[in-house]
Amino acid sequence: MHFFVVLTTGCNLRCRYCYGECCDCFAENIEYNEVPENIIYSVNDLKKFIEKDKNPVIILYGGEPLLKPEKIREIMDSINAEFMLQTNGLELKKLGKYVNKLHNIMFSIDGDEKTTDYYRGRGTCKKIMESMKWARKQGFKKEILARMTVMEKTDICKQAKFLLKKFDSVHWQLNVMFWNDYEKRKEKLKKWIEKSYNPGIKKLLDFWIRNMKKGRVLKIYPFLGLTSSFLKNEKALLRCGAGWAQYAVLTDGSISACPVISGLKGMTAGNIFDSSPDELKKIYVKEPCTKCGIYEECGGRCLYANTLRLWNDEGYSLVCSTVKFLIENLKQKLPEIKELIKTGKISMKDFDYDRFNSCEIIP
Repeated sequence: MHFFVVLTTGCNLRCRYCYGECCDCFAENIEYNEVPENIIYSVNDLKKFIEKDKNPVIILYGGEPLLKPEKIREIMDSINAEFMLQTNGLELKKLGKYVNKLHNIMFSIDGDEKTTDYYRGRGTCKKIMESMKWARKQGFKKEILARMTVMEKTDICKQAKFLLKKFDSVHWQLNVMFWNDYEKRKEKLKKWIEKSYNPGIKKLLDFWIRNMKKGRVLKIYPFLGLTSSFLKNEKALLRCGAGWAQYAVLTDGSISACPVISGLKGMTAGNIFDSSPDELKKIYVKEPCTKCGIYEECGGRCLYANTLRLWNDEGYSLVCSTVKFLIENLKQKLPEIKELIKTGKISMKDFDYDRFNSCEIIP
C-alpha cells in the first residue's frame, strides 16, 4: 500500500493557486480536526505501522517535505519501505546522498520559466532545474517526474511538451473545486476550457500518437493510465487510490483518506498507533460520480471535490466535461494504438507504470 507521510504543513513558497486562494477563497462552515504543523509522533511508531504492510511505499509529502530533511533521513534509516518524494525541489540538496535512496522524485513545476514563475514566484523554475541536474550528478538514475498545477494561464500542450524535454514524465492537476471560487472564476474558466484547455488536450494527444509511430510511448500519465485500462478492459475505482489503496499519515499520527482532505471530519481511516494497514476504513466517492456514465472509466476524479462540493452543480459539470472530453478523444485513438501494438511498433509493456505513485490520471 502507498502512504503519504506528511512531514510538515509548512511551505517555503506562496503559490497563487495555493496560498493565494487560501487567503481569498477559504470555505467556511467546514469542520476540520486541527493537526500540528510538524510531526509529533515517534518514527518508531510509524515504523511499527508501516512494516505491517507487505509492500509499503512511503511518499514523503508536505507542505514542503524538504523543510524537514533530518526527519526524512531518520525515516529512511529506520523503515524498510520504498520511498518517493513530492517536492517543490528548492531544498533538494539538503538530502545529500539520501537522494539515491528514492524510487522517484516528483517536482512541482508548471511549465517553462514564464509560466512556473508566474504561479510559483520569480526564480522558482531555475532553482527546480538546478535541483534536477544536481540529483542526476549525484547518480540518481530513476524517474524524475514533473507535476503541473494547471489553470487559466496555462497552455497545456505547450507546457507539457516543454517539460517532456526536461523530465522523464509529466502529469497535471486542474486547479478546480479546491476553494470557494467558482463564481469569481467561471467566465474566464469556461472560455479557457473551450478555447485553450480542451483543444490543447487534443493537440497533445496527436503529439503522443506521433511519437508512438516513432516507437516511443511518452510518459504522459493521464494518457498512459487511461490507455492502459482501456487496452486491458479494466474498470476503475478512484484512480489515485485515495481512501482504498492509498492513505495519508498526518502529523499527529492519524490516517486520512488523502493528504489534501487531511483533518476533515469523517475522512479519518485510522491511526498509526492501533490500526493495521489492512484494516483501514475504506472511503469511496459518492454521487454524482457513481451515477455518471463514465464512472467505471474515470473512477470519480477527486475524493476531496466529491466530498466537499465547494462548487455548485454548474461548476461541477464544467469540470466533469473536461474529463469526458479527455476520455472521448483518447478512445478515438485506441484503434490506431492497437494497430501500432499489433505491428510491433510499440508494446503493451510500454503502458506499464507505477500505480498510486501520486500522479494524476484524471486531472
